[in-house]
Amino acid sequence: MILIISGTNRRGSNTRKIAGIVGDAYSKLGVENELLDLAALPLEIASPDAYAEKPAPLEKFTAAILKADGLVIVTPEYNGGVPGILKLFIDMLPFPESFERKPVCFVGLAAGMWGALRPVEQLQAIFGYRNAHIFPERVFIPGIGKLLDGEGKFTDAEIEKRLHKQAAGFAEFVEKIH
Repeated sequence: MILIISGTNRRGSNTRKIAGIVGDAYSKLGVENELLDLAALPLEIASPDAYAEKPAPLEKFTAAILKADGLVIVTPEYNGGVPGILKLFIDMLPFPESFERKPVCFVGLAAGMWGALRPVEQLQAIFGYRNAHIFPERVFIPGIGKLLDGEGKFTDAEIEKRLHKQAAGFAEFVEKIH
């Protein structure tokens, strides 16, 4: 099962819309997938005490990470980096078992011209440190505000093709590792 993480807690975000499109790409391939939306994270994870004693509502998020065969991280760019909530979520997960030898894939989106290159590179460093297997084919989506119509569909078919190509490659990557 591929777990797709919508890497922001902003409600109604473009990140969530892209994560849904990514999920559709896996479904079309017949690959089981689930969406983990950080907008549903419990507020208790922001407590300083959460580092020592994980809040009970976090358990379902932790279980989803641990049972996944592979992870697709869909991240926006916030101020040139990874959204704080995504980094906090990663920090709240068990070490080392959450990402040890787990296949991970990245999709970045931004209003700017680089399509979240910086946060994806930051995440590659974090997941590399955590001994994940990083899939090399990343998808960057620049100018996201102009690429989705009112229904959350792409106005540029080329980006959707790149997401489908990445999904097919990552599904094969996950299968070979497991």
